[in-house]
This record gives sequence, structure tokens and C-alpha cells, in this order.
Amino acid sequence: MQREVMTYDILIIGAGPAGLAAATRLKQLAEKSGHEISVCVLEKGAEVGAHILSGAVIDPVALDELIPDWEARGAPLKTRVTEDHFYIFSERRAREIPQMLLPPLMHNKRAYIGSLGELCRWLAQQAEALGVEIYAGFAAQEVLYDERHRVVGVITGDMGRNAAGEETPQFAPGIEIRAKYTLIAEGVRGSLTRQLEEKFDFQRYASPQKYGLGFKEIWRVTPEKHRPGRVEHSLGWPLTADTGGGSFVYHYGENLVAVGFVVHLDYANPYLSPFGEFQRFKMHPRMRELLQGGQRLSYGARAISEGGMQSWEDAKLKSSWWSRLTFPGGALIGCSAGMVNVPRIKGTHNAMKSGMLAAEAAFDACVADHEKPVQGGLDGAGFDEHGYPEMLADYHAKLRASWVYRDLYAVRNVKPWLSRFGTWGGMLLGGFEMWLAALGLYMPWTLRHRKADHECTQPAAKMPKMDYPKPDGIITFDRLSSIALSNIAHHADQPCHVHLKDAAEPVQFNLLRYDAPEQRYCPAGVYEIEGEGDAARLRINAQNCIHCKSCDIKEVKQNIVWTPPEGGSGPTYSAM
Repeated sequence: MQREVMTYDILIIGAGPAGLAAATRLKQLAEKSGHEISVCVLEKGAEVGAHILSGAVIDPVALDELIPDWEARGAPLKTRVTEDHFYIFSERRAREIPQMLLPPLMHNKRAYIGSLGELCRWLAQQAEALGVEIYAGFAAQEVLYDERHRVVGVITGDMGRNAAGEETPQFAPGIEIRAKYTLIAEGVRGSLTRQLEEKFDFQRYASPQKYGLGFKEIWRVTPEKHRPGRVEHSLGWPLTADTGGGSFVYHYGENLVAVGFVVHLDYANPYLSPFGEFQRFKMHPRMRELLQGGQRLSYGARAISEGGMQSWEDAKLKSSWWSRLTFPGGALIGCSAGMVNVPRIKGTHNAMKSGMLAAEAAFDACVADHEKPVQGGLDGAGFDEHGYPEMLADYHAKLRASWVYRDLYAVRNVKPWLSRFGTWGGMLLGGFEMWLAALGLYMPWTLRHRKADHECTQPAAKMPKMDYPKPDGIITFDRLSSIALSNIAHHADQPCHVHLKDAAEPVQFNLLRYDAPEQRYCPAGVYEIEGEGDAARLRINAQNCIHCKSCDIKEVKQNIVWTPPEGGSGPTYSAM
């Protein structure tokens, strides 16, 4: 197929905080040094911010470094945190843990409450003003390699195919976008990241990546209940001690409250519904009192990377050359790499800084490439001592020397403790380590993640069934009425973007052994079993998909492969 070809120095996949921070830093470096550098950002959403969802209490430390005068430039972070509360929920009560007992890193001093989607739109404006080219509505579908297996760009998805994959009169082939270095900032469990993991065997040394599934609704509450700057987090009910997760409630803006709930995806019971647990959480007396009389404005869900530094590297590996963050011709940044500090429920600051550090490494590599003769391919990169084409090793070195590494190193064992000892034992052990870290003391071990999340699911016969109350339509809601608030734009007559490796497995294995858990872990009702017995089949409602990737993560035998649909499809989140 003849494709249009575009060429840049640096290609960035994803216009989230990491990708936009990287693009901005590249242009800043070029301006400062006098070197010209071309930068392209591809965004699969219909517009920048359309697929962005986060809590969001944002630590501005990275923004301070990237754009020191961000407040004067009108960045959409207006609500400073003024109150910080942490609760333990039982079914009827909420007991507050005094702030003085919480490790210092759990406090939200200097943080701001706002919309990460709005912040990304503002960051895109700053990047474009510096000369960055941003193309929204273009989904990167395939990684391009040269003869040395070095990444040299991507191919965007074709437009205008029907559900059978046939070309329609509106057909337009995807574009080859080539670059000297490609930075992957496509978010959690992205399709390109998965391709790269398989090709370069990222997990040969690192622990498996771990995930959570986060839900968020924005409510407009009655004025007398609104406390601008108030931040609340909780553990406990409705989750049992062996199921990790928690909640957040953030007051900001004009009577707005962000209500969120996170379920760690290493839960065992296939009958558990993360969406159902979120609805139960809102029935707690404390939550019902807050939301009563209010209006639900938005709904969304997305996966969260929780593996931390163990999922980048093996701490016991003496050689520092290897890291799952880099590959020949580029690097993973932001949530593609996994930058979330799990106990803080924050990752934007680390994601932005990772993008800035990768940008510095890529800029130096581009300058070096310009100064040496071309030996083939797009640049003069040679082979390193391990037989791989030259990689952005400086990125990993810069990251290890940065405050990002210190931030994540201090909490590196919290997630493994939670996985081993449940909510209460894990909280005590993790809290103890965080207090030691605050005093400059660190345990001499780094615990590995023992299992990937899909390996933690137990057969249905071993687990108790779980029933969820019928939604009342006032505080709690069903999936379909919820995704209606996600503003999904999806052309129905396009190829299904959710692929089954084995079409028979959902019924012959998942249904029989696990009671088809894909019906419950998906927060958008994409999967449902129709019929019974020999007539049973899996129906895929791809038009409902909100791009959370939980199916790609939690499917027991990794039979579901999520890929981006036609560019621009999916949710169009408003101020999430």
C-alpha cells in the first residue's frame, strides 16, 4: 500500500502530561542551544484532553521546572489544597486517622485540585506556541523498525474501513511517520507498548507491571456542602481486606466535587465488579449525605499503572544498562512506563518529569547524530556492547538521579506489601517503611511483584458469589447511563478494535471456569454473554469502550488484545 511519509527528529505518541512536557522541553532546549529540531505529537483522541482522566490532585513540582511562570500564563490550576483528611470506612462509619500519624509524603501540601484534561489542553497551547506539531484524531497502530530492529517511527491507523475491514468510499490509508527517536507516552497498557514488550522481552528482568482500575465522577453539589480545597482519601468498605483499593473526594471549582474509587486489579474473586463496588461506595452514609441533592456531570474510568520501579528494572541486577524504559530508537515515558506513586495516588508530576528527562536525552542524541556521518538507517547510531542498536541510556541514568526515582524508591515496597498481606497488614508495613524513608532510612530489600494481575484470578467455584444492589438513579447508576456521560464518539461501521486470539475461549474456558469475569471487570458493558449452554456466545459491544484497557490487563489467559479504534473514536471527556 502506498502511504504518505512524514519525517521528524522526534515523534511522541500521546498528548498527555508526559508527552506534552517532553515536546515542550525539546523545543526549549532547541531554542536555548540554537539547534533546530522538529517535534511531532500524535494523539488518538478527537482533541487533546479527550481521553485524559485523573483524580486529580496535582503536585506542581514538575510544572514549576518546565514553565516557572505557569500561574501568570493562566494554567488551569486554581484550587490550592487547604484541608487533608484520611478515613477508614466501615459499612456505616468513617474513622479519621490524625494527620500527624501519616507519613509526610502522604500530605498534600502545595498541591492543586483541578482537571488534568484541562491542564493538558493548556500544555498543548504552550507546546504549539514553541513550534511543536500536534495532530489529534490520529491513532498510532503499528511500530516501524529498520533492518537493525531499531524503532524508526509508527504507522497510523487506516480511516474509512467498514466493520468487515473493507475499504469504503471514505477510505484513507494510514500515514508513515518516521523519526530518529520515538517517545511512547500513550498511557497505561498502550497497544504500542505491548508490541514493544513482546519484541524486546521487557519482562526478562523486571517484575510484572501491576494495575488498578480507577473510576471518577464529577458532581455539582449544593453550595452548603462544598469546601473548596478539601481533599479526602479512604480505605476499607466496601472492599474486603484481601482486595486492595480506596477512594478519593476532591472539592474544587464552582461547587464541583471529584468522586473517585480505585480497585487493584490483582483481586481474586471473578464475581467482583469494580463498577459495582464504586456504586456501593457512594451508598456509604458519608457519601450519600454529600451527594444528596447534587447533580452528576461526568463519568469515566481508566487503568492505573501501580508496579513502580520494580517494573522498570531488577534492583539486584548489577549492570545498569538494561531497563524496560528504553528500547532501540526510543523510550517509554509517563504512564506507559509506570510513574504512579501508589500510596499518594499521584503520578502527573513524575510523568511530566520523565518526559522532560527523556526529551533531554533524545535532544543530546539528535545533536550527536547531526555531528557524525550517517551509516545507514535514519541516523548514525551504532550498536552497543550488548548487540542492541544504540539506545537512550542517558534517559535511564537521568531518571535514576532525579527526584522521580527518590519519590518512587521511598514507596517501592508498599504495593508488594499490600499484595502479600492485604489492606491492613500492607498498610501497617508500608506506612512503617514510608516513615523510615521520611527519616532518610531505607530497608535493604526491594520486594518483587510475584504475579501479574490476570494470574491472581481464582476459579469461580472457589469464590463466593457477589450481589450488587439495583441502582437508584439518584446516587448510584448503571453502566449504560454512566457511559452516556462519557460522550462516546464511535462510528459503528468500523472494524472491531478488541481482538480475541481464540474466539472459542470466552465460552469454552472463561465462562465454564470463571463465570465470564469480563462481564464484570469492564466498566463500560463492552462484554456480555448471550444465550445458554451450547448457544452461549460472547457479545462485544465495542462502541461502548472508554479505553480503560482493563480487559487487556485482567483477561485470565490474555486472550483479549485491545488496540486503538479509528482515530478520534472513544470518550470525549469534559474537564476530567
